[in-house]
Amino acid sequence: MSAAEQHDKNQPWLWADDVWQRSVNKVRAGRSLKPAQWKNGARMAVALSFDADHETMELRNGGISISRLSQGQYGARSGMPRILKLLDKYAVPASIYMPAVSAMINADEARAVVASGHEIGIHSWIHEFNSRLDEATERDLALRAADVLERVCGIRPVGMRTASWDFSPHTLKIAREMGLLYDSSLMADDEPYELLEDGEPTGIVEIPVEWIRDDAPYVAMDRMTGARPYGDPAMVLEIFQRELELAYDEGGLFQLTMHPHHVGHRSRIFILEEIIRQAQAKGDVWFTTHAELAAYCAKEAGIGRAA
Repeated sequence: MSAAEQHDKNQPWLWADDVWQRSVNKVRAGRSLKPAQWKNGARMAVALSFDADHETMELRNGGISISRLSQGQYGARSGMPRILKLLDKYAVPASIYMPAVSAMINADEARAVVASGHEIGIHSWIHEFNSRLDEATERDLALRAADVLERVCGIRPVGMRTASWDFSPHTLKIAREMGLLYDSSLMADDEPYELLEDGEPTGIVEIPVEWIRDDAPYVAMDRMTGARPYGDPAMVLEIFQRELELAYDEGGLFQLTMHPHHVGHRSRIFILEEIIRQAQAKGDVWFTTHAELAAYCAKEAGIGRAA
């Protein structure tokens, strides 16, 4: 934005049309990449994901609360092992998004994820907000995060999920420079779609998320701020089940985001198990990682490096 536009950033009703149009058109949903048929003729695709934020939820704010750091440590120490055991029980793959700092603190966890056949994806450096960074800093942190995950896990990530789904005007450009296959941070559809940048197709697959299909808004509780209410786990399960049922009726994608320090607790892990059991009971369902899903959609659409 120009100096004049910056001056008026808190008065968007004064913007010239081309100002808000640039914001709207910077990153948009392009054509749907929902395939005519899911892999192996499945009626529905199921993509489970876990954001292994752990200690970075406190560190990203410069916090020094040992109590909150311990809450993050629970995710790696107890939550993730419980999740991995359950995924193994049902032979279901998943995608785990891990900040680089989390991977360095909990390297054994990161390696266990990959050894169990799951995907590791980029999830920031220290769970920073991209929209608060300049382009050079955001690029540096994204590249460093990918390098750390590759060094720790032995595999270069092909996809990213921005921390707190905070997607800056520079994020897509950086993802393209990194040669990523997909992103999973935006919310323009229920089904995968191609991202547009300034109106042009990018070949980047978006696997959309939604706060409705995320455990954190329902169960995350900050006693000091009261920022979020606590939700009954049975209520959370019912919401997820309703999302799953209509996804199946529509022959679409059911994507879910969870956190080891939330759903990994003893009183909540049943949410994950019941979702898996309900989906598997339908029979014609394809459980997939986000990377495999993105590659399949891109290939079917004849775009990107998967074409």
